[in-house]
Amino acid sequence: MKIALISDFFYPRLGGVEMHIFSLAQRLIAQGHKVIVITHAYQTSSTNSKRTGVRYLLPGPLKVYYCPIIPMTDQDSLPTFSATFPIIRHIWLREGINIVHAHQATSTLANESIAYAAEMGLATVYTDHSLFGFDDLASVILNRVLKATLSTVNAIICVSYTCRDNLIMRACMDPTIVHAIPNAIDADKFIPDTSKRCTSRIKIVVVSRLVYRKGVDLLVGIIPRICSLFQNVDFIIGGDGPKKLDLEEMVERERLQDRVEFLGSVPHSQVRQVLVRGHIFLNCSLTESFCIAILEAASCGLFVVSTNVGGVPEVLPDDLILMGNPSVGELSTVLAKAIRDKLQIVNGIITNSSSHNPMDAHQRIRNMYSWDSVASRTVKVYEKVLKMNQLTFLQRLARYRTVGPFSGYVVCIIAISLHFIRRIVDYWQPVEYIDVVPDLDPFDVYQVMSRKDIQCSKVDKEKKE
Repeated sequence: MKIALISDFFYPRLGGVEMHIFSLAQRLIAQGHKVIVITHAYQTSSTNSKRTGVRYLLPGPLKVYYCPIIPMTDQDSLPTFSATFPIIRHIWLREGINIVHAHQATSTLANESIAYAAEMGLATVYTDHSLFGFDDLASVILNRVLKATLSTVNAIICVSYTCRDNLIMRACMDPTIVHAIPNAIDADKFIPDTSKRCTSRIKIVVVSRLVYRKGVDLLVGIIPRICSLFQNVDFIIGGDGPKKLDLEEMVERERLQDRVEFLGSVPHSQVRQVLVRGHIFLNCSLTESFCIAILEAASCGLFVVSTNVGGVPEVLPDDLILMGNPSVGELSTVLAKAIRDKLQIVNGIITNSSSHNPMDAHQRIRNMYSWDSVASRTVKVYEKVLKMNQLTFLQRLARYRTVGPFSGYVVCIIAISLHFIRRIVDYWQPVEYIDVVPDLDPFDVYQVMSRKDIQCSKVDKEKKE
């Protein structure tokens, strides 16, 4: 299979969607499929460099197209409905793509690519990663857009059953094409190491983007309460965002500088180094469809305390997590219970109680979640959509018409415009004039690089002689 994973959200941006796309792509490549990623160009503020053009990410190698597309707020592309079609079409034809897999409802590039793929007769799959409401204006508009976009999609994947039910209701989707395939982690990268823990003080770890949706306002109220109840408890906070200032102001106001440590933005490769320092992981999210962070924490041997929202109850067994409603009072009570029940002090040394064994928890997570399993289940979805007959132009218009009494006509007009634009682009850039990229056999990147280094050293030695 030749698969294009498409989303506005990818490396160097860090988050759950980005890691899902990267990990899924790596495992699909390992199973022998050709995979590329298409996203927009990124401006890296830390190094003042721009990531554009074609890049390769190890260890795949995974080929990534950073297209010259203008991003808006939160790294989301500017909606154009058709302006990005020529470059996306060129990439698909050049790579011989037969499956287009779009990710995330809020990604403009993902939504447009589904419409483009339907116009070109390619099989389409969409993965939803988030939960959205039904009553606020932003959710109403997004749900209507998603209903239009998914009218022609062949299959949908959701990262939890809660996410599946949410999508079916808000986008009015046919339940028979919606599948639930959970996220996963690479358990080998999240192995417990209790020797890194402090034995004299209890460390509570928080790793997330510091934004409203992640419940930072709850964290602002929880930290002073817990610090006043337990004099031997400290907090380690990893992450960055607009809500970080609220936390810093709280620390100054409550004079907790010695008990709250801010790490700033933490690269995913260093998350384990932060997690293994803690005893308990705290997640305050106001909405989550799955939450990979608590899975990584549990794999590192931490006991998890989380808000009881969205798909969180589906992620971990009951003996590895305590949950409470998203309120300062209830979460503080649940966190205090976890400190008392899951930790014990023996001869002045803080250890886990008998009810929680870090290595046992890690082994259970390893047995429950793996990207190989996610990739295999995703491939089965790909095989189904490849066997489906793609919709004709008139059939697509009939689907678009069902979006709404007024919006349905608007979507049909856009679809008709795209159909004529495709004809113009086909004449302007004939398929026979586009060079097709040859498919390379899988190879060990690190072995090739080591051989290249050896050859370079031999050349340097011959020059010296």
